[in-house]
Amino acid sequence: MIRKFVAASVLALVSAPLLAAECSVEVHSTDQMTFDTKEIKVSKSCKTFTIELKHVGNLPKNVMGHNLVVAKTSDVQAISADGIAAGVDKDYLKADDARVIAHTKLIGGGESDSVTFDVSKLDAAEAYQFFCSFPGHAALMKLALIHISEPTRRYAISYAVFCLKKKLFMTLKPY
Repeated sequence: MIRKFVAASVLALVSAPLLAAECSVEVHSTDQMTFDTKEIKVSKSCKTFTIELKHVGNLPKNVMGHNLVVAKTSDVQAISADGIAAGVDKDYLKADDARVIAHTKLIGGGESDSVTFDVSKLDAAEAYQFFCSFPGHAALMKLALIHISEPTRRYAISYAVFCLKKKLFMTLKPY
């Protein structure tokens, strides 16, 4: 009996990180004006969320610079337009723009930067995007921010495990 309890405890401790929320992500940008992902999932269980941006291209920031800006989807166009006047030295972002939730600095090929923001700034009723504010890039370099309520698994589960969990849920669910 003690052996089963110890084995179950060890298994629970080992599997806990697998069910923990991911509160950070690494995103790569290229000289072809692309990000390597189309969406970023942010769990509500995270207090803060960190994005590390790596420019895997070779071109300098004044030619093909990239950054990641977090904002409401409805504000992306206006932030991009206002950022053109700010110029490359200010990362193509208007100073102290209240519409910007967070942003990395503008980086060139081979560089990286990260930003951490407070998840409580996100409203579940709003749609958000991550985008690059370099002039013309926001049209192609947009990521959807998906604000989720449950932590996601770090690793995929097998279809058999999925079916067993679904079967268990269906047998417990009253109709």
